[in-house]
Amino acid sequence: MINLKSYTALIETELTAINFPEKPNNLYDPLRYFLTIGGKRIRPILTLLGAELFGTDKLEAMPQALSIEVFHNFTLIHDDIMDRAPLRRNKETVHEKWNTDIAILSGDVLMIKSYQLLGQIDPKLLPEAFELFNKTAIEVCEGQQLDMDFETREDVTVHEYMEMIRLKTSVLLGAALNLGAIVAQACKANKESLRLFGENIGIAFQIQDDLLDLYGDPEKFGKQIGGDVISNKKTILHLTAISSATKDQIDILQQLQQ
Repeated sequence: MINLKSYTALIETELTAINFPEKPNNLYDPLRYFLTIGGKRIRPILTLLGAELFGTDKLEAMPQALSIEVFHNFTLIHDDIMDRAPLRRNKETVHEKWNTDIAILSGDVLMIKSYQLLGQIDPKLLPEAFELFNKTAIEVCEGQQLDMDFETREDVTVHEYMEMIRLKTSVLLGAALNLGAIVAQACKANKESLRLFGENIGIAFQIQDDLLDLYGDPEKFGKQIGGDVISNKKTILHLTAISSATKDQIDILQQLQQ
C-alpha cells in the first residue's frame, strides 16, 4: 500500500527548500507564497512513482519531480491572469495579491527554475528528458490557447473539447510519469505505456474539475464556483447542455452569455 500522504509531505518539504533570492522582494515573494499555499502535488508524485516502478529510488527522481510541479505552478499563475481568477486553493491569486505585471514576471521565473531542476539528471538522459519537457510545454500552451479560442466559438464539438483538455491538462500528467521512467531508464514501450496512462488520468481529472467548478464545495474546491460559466468556457457540462437543449433553451443560454 502506497502512503500518498508521505509522498505529498516529502514534496512539500522539497518545494519549501527551493532557494529563491531575497531580493527583489516583488519578484520572489510571490513565488514563495504560491508554492506554499497547497495543492494536490499529484504530478510530482507520479514522477516519483514512475521511477520507483522500475526499481529506482524516488529521491533520484526528486529534481525532475520538482521541475514538473514548478512548471505546473508557472502555468497556474499565468492561467489565473488570463481567466481573471480571484482565488486559487482558497487563497488570493498572485495577480490579485500583487498585480498582473508582477504575476507575469514571477511566473516566468518559475518556468526558468523548472528547467534548472530538470537539468539535474544523469547527463546521458538529459536529451530525452529535455525533448519530452519541451514538447509537453508547447502542448500545454496550445491547449490553453484552444481553451481561450473556444470562449468565442459556439460550434465547439466534444471531440475538440477532449483534445483541448488532453493538451492543456493531460499531457503534463503523462509527462510526469514518463519522466520518472526516463530517470529509471525503463524500456521505450514501458515509458510510452506510462505516458498514455497519465494522459488518461488527466482527462478524467479535468472532467471531474469541470463538474466541481459548478457543483463543488467552495471550501474544498479552492477556486471560484462557477468561474467556467462566467468565462464562457466550453466545458463538458456546457457542451452536453447545448446538445440536449431545445431551440428555446439554446436561445436563452446564448442571451445569458452576451
